[in-house]
Amino acid sequence: MSKFDSIRPYYDAEINGALKDTVEHPMMRALMEFTFPGVDEEVWKTQLKKTYSIRDFQSNFIYHSIQKVIELTSEGLTTTGFETLEQNTSYLFISNHRDIILDTSILNGCLFDHGLLMTASAIGDNLVKKSFMNILAKINRNFLVLRGLSPRELLQSSKLLSEYIAQLLLRENRSVWIAQREGRTKDGNDATHPGVLKMLAMGSEEENSIKYFKKIRIVPISISYEYDPTDALKMPQLIAEANNEVYVKAKNEDFNTLLRGIMGPKKRIHISVGKILDTELDAIGSEFENTNKQVQALALILDNSIIKNYKLWPTNYIAYDILNASTEFSHLYTPDEKALFERRLEMRIDHSDEFQMQSFLAMYANPVVNKMKLEDAM
Repeated sequence: MSKFDSIRPYYDAEINGALKDTVEHPMMRALMEFTFPGVDEEVWKTQLKKTYSIRDFQSNFIYHSIQKVIELTSEGLTTTGFETLEQNTSYLFISNHRDIILDTSILNGCLFDHGLLMTASAIGDNLVKKSFMNILAKINRNFLVLRGLSPRELLQSSKLLSEYIAQLLLRENRSVWIAQREGRTKDGNDATHPGVLKMLAMGSEEENSIKYFKKIRIVPISISYEYDPTDALKMPQLIAEANNEVYVKAKNEDFNTLLRGIMGPKKRIHISVGKILDTELDAIGSEFENTNKQVQALALILDNSIIKNYKLWPTNYIAYDILNASTEFSHLYTPDEKALFERRLEMRIDHSDEFQMQSFLAMYANPVVNKMKLEDAM
């Protein structure tokens, strides 16, 4: 039994059996009928039963599912920076996190399009409580991040997770995707949690964590959606946090948010690949000996890259102007775009609740604020 069995995805040798076990599941049928409308179910069932590797499942099925999602729920996907990556080379992609499934799925589709290694991707175990979702995650090369642990359990889990990520990157030559923080960004402030970097460093066999960070080739990724399909769903948690209350998720909330994120309208989507961190790490190592300060400096570099490369949409500028009662960015959007955003605000948020109004607008406006701060600092 492998030490990583509790968190790892399936091995290729396990894929065919898992697919045969789920081929008749109603959710698999729904996924396949969505992906291949009009195709007789015996056709996709036969193909699933002849699938023996994660790559084949991803390239022959999931890739087409994601293309269908992009086609039906967005006005298109654009990318920058993928040409800077090398084929057959593993990278640790650290990105901002807006959507539970799509962030990593769209990234993998782009990697596939560019002939690059697709990722093993971190996913919270709270999202795969349903048996089918757990199997689908493992077929799709997701590894589990355990949630809701005691401090002692968290330390043990972090150590195991960091060792598994090192195993993937350095010994299996497999790229890895991980979010810059636990959970999706709720308020539009994309910030790297130092704890994520400390966890990664636990997997190092180097005495110097900076050497390890160079070895695993860290690449910041910026993902931006013109409309966040789950924007209104984030309000209850923001309200609870503002009132210093413990937020308790409703039954099936994660699953419902997952579905809304996939099928909700997004308008345009952009993914930007940042510069592979190298000389920046040398500078950190030269300036700081203290590990905590090195981690804080690295978090700042990641933040700056993600903010710099984040594509701002008309929705971001509109929200900023409404929030600040200004017309500063009115040249970057049309009256129709503003009217459409205001209509969305009207339909999704209680206008009598000032906190909800402010929070909803800030969710879209904060990326503008953060980019302005970064530009002022440079």
